[in-house]
Amino acid sequence: MIFMESPTNRIKEVLIEKGIKQTWLAEKLGKSFTIVNSYVCNRRQPILELLFQIAEILQVNPK
Repeated sequence: MIFMESPTNRIKEVLIEKGIKQTWLAEKLGKSFTIVNSYVCNRRQPILELLFQIAEILQVNPK
């Protein structure tokens, strides 16, 4: 049996690297924890504008 690894989630990586909680990011974005958690867990994809906003808040290159 072969298990597929889920793709790396850059938002999750940056939050861990910077020691930032998902609740903090949710507050900064004006979104619920549930929405942000779904982005972090690859259950949903944020729209492009929101990705740029997340990158700005986390001070990372959006690419």
